[in-house]
This record gives sequence, structure tokens and C-alpha cells, in this order.
Amino acid sequence: MEGDTLSDFIDDVCGESRLRVEDDLGDGFVRLRSSEAERRQAAQDIRSSEDVVIELLRNARDAGASRIFLATQKTGNARLLTVLDDGQGIPAAQHERIFEPRVTSKLDSAHMDKWGMHGRGMALYSISVNAEEARVLHSEPGLGTSLTVATDTESLAEKADQSTFPRFEQDPSGSWAMRGPKNIVRTAAEFALEHRGDLSVYLGTPVEVAATLYQLGLASLSPAVRAFGGDGAGIPLVKRLALAAGPDDLADRCEALGLPLSERSARRILDGAIVALDPLTERLAAESFPRQTHRPSERRRNSKNARSLRLAPEDIDALKRGIGRLMEPVAEAYYLEAVGEAEVIGAFRAIGMKAVAADSEKSVAQAVHKLVAEGVRVIFITEAAARAGAETFERYKTDPEVTLIPIPGSGGSDGLGMERVHANVEKAIGADILLNEQ
Repeated sequence: MEGDTLSDFIDDVCGESRLRVEDDLGDGFVRLRSSEAERRQAAQDIRSSEDVVIELLRNARDAGASRIFLATQKTGNARLLTVLDDGQGIPAAQHERIFEPRVTSKLDSAHMDKWGMHGRGMALYSISVNAEEARVLHSEPGLGTSLTVATDTESLAEKADQSTFPRFEQDPSGSWAMRGPKNIVRTAAEFALEHRGDLSVYLGTPVEVAATLYQLGLASLSPAVRAFGGDGAGIPLVKRLALAAGPDDLADRCEALGLPLSERSARRILDGAIVALDPLTERLAAESFPRQTHRPSERRRNSKNARSLRLAPEDIDALKRGIGRLMEPVAEAYYLEAVGEAEVIGAFRAIGMKAVAADSEKSVAQAVHKLVAEGVRVIFITEAAARAGAETFERYKTDPEVTLIPIPGSGGSDGLGMERVHANVEKAIGADILLNEQ
């Protein structure tokens, strides 16, 4: 059979798919046919850091991700963007190929969205053409992906204002619209809103994203898995930080995922001092429709001196950090720790003390045993947590080296703290001299 005849026969049998495919790369990836014009267009597809962000988010979405974590920071003119997701992952053989032109796994699923056509195999290639570096740091089939991009903002521009958080505002006609510069956070927020209900997007600094991933792992992996998980084989990428054995191990794991941080920051993450990020849609709602922080009675009581003072979030964070730095030596010297309700332990965290949220028998036991194993000798525990973990609380009553001190919780005192004081007094002197305190 002549070559032309054979080619015609294959085209007739295979149809349009063969006409669109130049190479079958395996693992479901193909290289599409393209014209020289499309190749030249690639350099123009990415014009800013915001363009990089939307393409990375779309790529994670198309990989079936339900959670997407975007870490970003700028040092001088260097912009770092790292995206981690829990999508279907990329086979090792394709880690470098996906940055080549027209390489895609979406032969029959390319589609148009509000940002244009996606699935041509040109997005990651266009990013690599315009970036200083673009590479897959880690990805496994079914376990998610970590991908990082480094750009020079002098050659690839971005909005000058990257600090303003977007919010919804109502115009005179009554319609609502998102306001704010079209920076990285607004780009990500618009994407998150477009796909609300299908996936969640989290955006922050590498340290904040690392803390969020660590908390996610703690909440979803059993203690046995965390203790014996090793390098995390078979565990989704976004949960592996919870396997860290200590600050240095956590810092190394974060670095490998494109989340550079210091050992000190890693220690603060392990101590729970860095709060996990909320999904972008929730943050957007909180910024646009802030809740009242004072009850009506409190507002009336303070109305004479009301000055409508509202600290900016960054100033509050700076204040907490300052207080924390002052209190850290004292907290460490006296092994001061706190265990209990989330509403109460926030105050301890603000002054540099380690605090653990625990409200069930199991979680209280785990928290207290872990603190004792770390050498903590004085533990403040909310009364509610002490009652929930009554067995653990009773166990350490007679321990001469460990002291558990009950404190009131968010709902006030239920009397357990004073009961403990009375018991200790009576134990020490043979009689309770506080009986007539009232």
C-alpha cells in the first residue's frame, strides 16, 4: 500500500484526533499540532504576574483540584509564585515536558472560560517563556502537585499596589461589584468566586501557606500516620507537612515544596503560633461585610469615649509579634503553656505562649501528654477542657513534676479552678482555711 494511501486510511479511521496530535507522549499527554503563528503568540500570552497567577490556577482546576494553595512573596524585583494542589498530579516523565509548547493532557477537554481558551497546551509554555524559572517541584499521580514560578518584575510587570485586598461595594443603583486594583489577590479572588462550591483557593505568604498545610495535615491524618509516615509516600502532597519531626525537618519539607521559611518560622508553625488561612471567598466576605465586634450593651457602655478607632490587620499582627517577642523569653524560661478552648488560647498566643485547642477527651489527652513529653512543667488548661479530659486531669494531680492549672474559659468559670485551690490548701495544711472566703 502506498504511503499516501496508508496515511489517508489512518486519517479516515482515527478522525479529527489524529489530525490534532503531533506526538503521543504517554500517560495521557500529547503534543498538539500548531502553526508558527501560535508559537509566536506564546510570548504575548503572559504580560504580568497576574497573568501567571490565573494560568496557574486554571491549570490546577483542570487537574481536578478541590483545594488550591497559592504562596507569593516579593524580594526586591524577584517575585516567587508557588501553587500546590490536591489534583490528579503529573507523572514524573512529564514534569519537564509540560513546559514545552502544545503539550497537554486535555486533548478532548479544552474549553472556554471567562479568561479565554484553555487546553491548547500553551499556558505553561507561555509562563516558562516569560519567567526566570518555572518547574514542577513535586508531583505524583493522584497525590497533587507543587509547581513554582520565579519572575523578574522589571521584565514581567505587575500592579504596583499588591497590598490592597479587594472588596464588594454597592453602587447607587443597588448592584454590587468587586473593587480594588487588579493585583494578584484580586485575580485569585475572582477565580475563587467563579469556582465557589467546586474548589477552595487559599492565598498568602509561604509561611502562611505552610502553616495552613500543616494544620490541614494535623486535622486529617491520624497520630499513627503522622508518627510513622516517613517521607509521605502515598499521602497527598498538601498533607505531608504534618509528618515533620521537628522545626528543621519542617523547614526542609517546606523548601522542597517551594515554600521557603526559616527554622524559627517552622518552630512557630509547630507551636500553633501562625494561624491557618481562611479560603479567599471567606476572607472576601469578611472584608466586604465585617461583623460587629462589640455587643450592643458594650457599645452603649463605651459610647462616651468612642473614637471609632480601628486598627488595620497588619498593625494588629505587628502588635502581636511585638508582644510575642517580649514574652518569649519569659514563656520559655518558665515552661508556660496553655491548653483549651480556641477563644481563650488566642490570648496566650498573642503574648508568645504556645497554645493548643482541645475540647474532647482524646484531644485533651493528646495535647497534655505531648506537652509533658516536650518538657513542659506548668500547663494552663481551661476548666471546660479539664472536665472534658477528666481522666488526664486526674492523672497529673499527683505528679510532683507537672502542674495543671485550671483557668476560666470563654463562658466564664464553672468553679473547677477554685475547687483545685481548696483541695491543694487542704492537702497542704490539713484544713481548708478558705471555707469562709465569702
